[in-house]
Amino acid sequence: MSGKFTISEARPEDQPEIEHLLDLSFGIGRRTKTSYRLREGSHAIDGLSLLIRDEPLGVAGAISFWPLRIGAEGTRALLLGPLAVHPERQNLGIGLALMREGLARAKAQRHKLAILVGDEPYYARVGFKRLPEELLMMPGPADPGRMLYLEIAPGALAGVSGLVLPPHRFHERSAPLAVPHGADGEEQGAQA
Repeated sequence: MSGKFTISEARPEDQPEIEHLLDLSFGIGRRTKTSYRLREGSHAIDGLSLLIRDEPLGVAGAISFWPLRIGAEGTRALLLGPLAVHPERQNLGIGLALMREGLARAKAQRHKLAILVGDEPYYARVGFKRLPEELLMMPGPADPGRMLYLEIAPGALAGVSGLVLPPHRFHERSAPLAVPHGADGEEQGAQA
């Protein structure tokens, strides 16, 4: 429970209602955004996909957090989003309640850093700030003025920079850059 709302974990059977809410909130073009590329092939973090129901509407609000890796070191971070509130239930504090609960749970799970692409004035209400320009690179177009971060643990952004990827893409990208064992300047694995 958060304030006047009952927050619960999203279950697989809630997904069709959540997708409907996301379409209502952002339109079907939402799937072309860079933040969706960061979710492709990944699963939301267990315990961090939350919703609020409000009958007769059903799902009135939903939020999820996704795993990310940043830079050559693969620093772990979370991607907040999507966060959606039903158009008929906006300005009631549902989004704020979901963010506060989700971030409290992320802290309890010992996550340290969260990023998102969104409106700074809205997300600043829970502590998000604009990322310093050119610190992080997204795998697609993103307005630098909308790239935000929150240090769930103090100092979590210190020394973090580079390309932001979902974990499986980080590992795929890293493999070709690794030097094969026994490499001595000649190509390895070539058949004569």
